[in-house]
Amino acid sequence: MTTMDWIYEYKIIAIVRGLALEPMQALAEALYRGEIHLMEVTFNQAKPETWQDTAACIRMLRERFQNRILPGAGTVMTLEQLSMAADAGAQYIISPNVDVEIIRETRRRGLVSLPGTFTPSEITLAYQAGANAVKIFPVGNLGAAYVKGIRAPLSQIPMLAVGGVNEKNAAEFIAAGCLGIGVGSNLVNKDWIAAGEWDKITALAAEYRKVVG
Repeated sequence: MTTMDWIYEYKIIAIVRGLALEPMQALAEALYRGEIHLMEVTFNQAKPETWQDTAACIRMLRERFQNRILPGAGTVMTLEQLSMAADAGAQYIISPNVDVEIIRETRRRGLVSLPGTFTPSEITLAYQAGANAVKIFPVGNLGAAYVKGIRAPLSQIPMLAVGGVNEKNAAEFIAAGCLGIGVGSNLVNKDWIAAGEWDKITALAAEYRKVVG
């Protein structure tokens, strides 16, 4: 399958921030048991000293979870981060914003581009620059009605719902026309991770899978 095939098939991208290598592996196992197959490992813009750790986590997922979990890089805002992510094996590049240079370089490298957008103008700009799909972010406060409204004239552009999406409203975003969702702390619960309560993460992951279909 292509990367976009994975996204269309599995629909849910787990967003992981600031996690060390060892718990990242345990988290991946827990998510996989709950039938989550996509993980976005994010860069911390305020801490460049952690970027190599981010790349190491992406590389570990790529090497140890082949054909089980497809890793991507999140909060990619510089060409340096893009290069690090690509070299580590990230298959899709996600940003919080529209940066035409990042989009074009992502596609030039043969990777999937998923920039963050909010308005119809941003959505169109990103897609025209070559984005494979756009993430509508942050979408939670506006809800599925907003997505449905912007998809009416822009139905040709694939969209992901990110920011404030949970197991209670996820199905609404899929019904509104999103190809998938991105979920962060609601699923990747840091308290559960710290306590080693992996079964809770697996159970919640399975609940997400159930509601998105």
